[in-house]
Amino acid sequence: MALAVVVFVLVPVLIAQNSPYVVAASNSAAALPAIADANTTNYDEANEPILTIKKRVDEVNVVFIATDRHGKFVRNLNESDFSILDDHKPVQSILNFRPETDLPIELGLLMDVSGSVQGRFGFEKEAATGFLQHIIRPGYDRAFVIGFNKESHLTQDFTDQVPLLAAGVQRLSNGGGTALYDAIYKACQDKLLREQSDHPIRKAIVILSDGEDNQSEHSRAQAIEMAQRAEVLIYAISTDDSGLILRGDKVLEDLASATGGRAFFPYKMKDITRSFAAIEDELRSQYDVSYKPSDFDADGRYHSIEITAVKKDLQVRARRGYYAPRQ
Repeated sequence: MALAVVVFVLVPVLIAQNSPYVVAASNSAAALPAIADANTTNYDEANEPILTIKKRVDEVNVVFIATDRHGKFVRNLNESDFSILDDHKPVQSILNFRPETDLPIELGLLMDVSGSVQGRFGFEKEAATGFLQHIIRPGYDRAFVIGFNKESHLTQDFTDQVPLLAAGVQRLSNGGGTALYDAIYKACQDKLLREQSDHPIRKAIVILSDGEDNQSEHSRAQAIEMAQRAEVLIYAISTDDSGLILRGDKVLEDLASATGGRAFFPYKMKDITRSFAAIEDELRSQYDVSYKPSDFDADGRYHSIEITAVKKDLQVRARRGYYAPRQ
């Protein structure tokens, strides 16, 4: 099963000038090509049925990360260094195990454009543009851009052209309520669940938001379920710089941990660049394992996944589970 990644990024106002992710505001607008209005789509208009994935139904694919006690990635491990449980039972067999450091990335950038992020919105757009310029390799990776308040708006569809993505970010304007869960649900269902490839890819969504939702029709549980069905990793960078632990922080933590991603809470400007760098590093420093569960039925049921390291000083981060296909 393919894995998708979702990233949430919440960014403060200023950052060091030597950051590889920040684009100078005075230069970025002039460098962006004009994009026809036809490229800006109301994302709520997408109403197509969910794609049925046709593949070997009894094979589960999981991408995970292993770190030491200091949080540094450990890249020289093999199959025997891990234990895998599917629905709390040892798996029948490991079909494939390999480190993945250079897979193509399919990335969705979801930016909170609600009124709650107004004070830092201009800086967030520049930081997000710099991030895309740094991570997207033309001809290899692709990304799309969505701005969300009470509705979701696709300002740039999948492309490997960074100038088009940058223009999509710059066209975003803020104001209104926040429908975070709807944005995640629709991005996973309408963009990433549909993305099928004949070669391994890494799917991800990066979200910039404070984690506060007051407009969604979908629940947090439904958003997580759709991300798991699309096998997406969710990364979140909080835009809250209050230094307090707020309700939105728990939301971002839950969204990220349920999908095998990670939430970041940068308080100082320099911590934002480190968060972006950590996300890129994780997307290029993962393990990929495919296995056959001991008991498998194509019944559409949710199955838990538990991957642990044999060495107690290693930590593993992976999605919590998957939904079996229904036949």
